[in-house]
Amino acid sequence: MAEAPAAESQTEESTVDVAALEREGDIAADYIEGLLDIADYDGDIDMDVEGDRALVSVVGATLDELIGDNGEVLEALQELTRLAVHRTTGNRSRLMLDIGGYRDSRRQALSRLGADAVEDVKKSGEVKPLSPMTPFERKVVHDAVAAAGLRSESEGEEPNRYVVVYPAE
Repeated sequence: MAEAPAAESQTEESTVDVAALEREGDIAADYIEGLLDIADYDGDIDMDVEGDRALVSVVGATLDELIGDNGEVLEALQELTRLAVHRTTGNRSRLMLDIGGYRDSRRQALSRLGADAVEDVKKSGEVKPLSPMTPFERKVVHDAVAAAGLRSESEGEEPNRYVVVYPAE
């Protein structure tokens, strides 16, 4: 019987974490909805929890202005949204904001970039540095490289931080 309370407390802990992430999503959705209203943009807001972060997506109308060149406006909106969540909860947020499916399509392109870099490194046996990327982009590439069995590291200083792919040792 001693095991049952431990299992219950683990379940409660997981529920509390999911509940906290859902609250982050709600706060973020309200904030983004307010911004959309102020800017007079249409769009529906979807919320989800994926792994250890809340996801908020704006879908619907053409929202290219909210994505910007290379996702720069989207990155800025994500940081503002994280600050709004932090201000309300007092906790640092790892919330992910997506607009018009930009991050999903970018994730696919970056996974291909990582796979291509792995193939180049396997063929040449030489280290391959990639172009500067945002933290989100670097993580996707690191994941693709690791899935292919090679090692990668981030080097440089923001905003020029980049991924370097290393050959197998």
